[in-house]
Amino acid sequence: MAHSARMPFCPDLPLTIVEEILLNLPGQQVINVCRLVCNDWKSVVDSTAYWRKRFRREGFKPLSIPSVPRDWQTSYFLCKKRRNLLKNPNANENFTGWTIVQNGGHKWAIENVMEPHPDETVTKCFVTSYGRCIKSQLINLEKEGYSPLFMDEVQPNIVLSDWYAPRWDCGSVYEICVELLNRRKKAVKFFQPEPVTFPQWNDQHWEQMTHTFKDYGPGVRFIRFKHGGQDTQFWAGHYGIRVTNSSVEIVPSAEGYC
Repeated sequence: MAHSARMPFCPDLPLTIVEEILLNLPGQQVINVCRLVCNDWKSVVDSTAYWRKRFRREGFKPLSIPSVPRDWQTSYFLCKKRRNLLKNPNANENFTGWTIVQNGGHKWAIENVMEPHPDETVTKCFVTSYGRCIKSQLINLEKEGYSPLFMDEVQPNIVLSDWYAPRWDCGSVYEICVELLNRRKKAVKFFQPEPVTFPQWNDQHWEQMTHTFKDYGPGVRFIRFKHGGQDTQFWAGHYGIRVTNSSVEIVPSAEGYC
């Protein structure tokens, strides 16, 4: 009885066809399965050209031409995973996800925004009182899918953003401190600008605080985000600084992508 012809280990397809097939499969499957089929497929998956095409085909476009990823594959997966690591940033779930560090005056409260936020989907905010009000979140990077090895070797940018606004009729102060912590929760790097003070009779417009951590070195395992403030006239009630739409994101080191 004749033996059936054995299929070659590597499917006999032009590499341009192979590339097109791989471009239409989930990225993780391409890495974990398709790359192991044979050397030809591996060479396609490992090529810069493949990940550049995939990057652009899925809509991740550079905003600044001079900024080019050093590693297109890593940048691709960072863009795919990019999300806000803070829970409940817009007060839609009361104080879920937040730890109240200080609760001065008449304590933290939640209100509808007085002045429309630049992001129309943001309709609520956290409000401080006449005593210092501070709240925080601790982000466990490994639990969020960023392994210790990845954080140490790649050191992707860590981008934070926070929105704050005063009441028009009362002075207030805003403060923020964000720390990159090691496994023992000791600070490796931190961002803590001078408090921002608003006078009485202001325009109560929303302001944005931003910062990017770069080249912070190995050992980062947690991020502690802490912010708040108070009013400066010690009025009973909730006339202090408002905060909302806070975010912490892990992004490629090449700025302006995804």
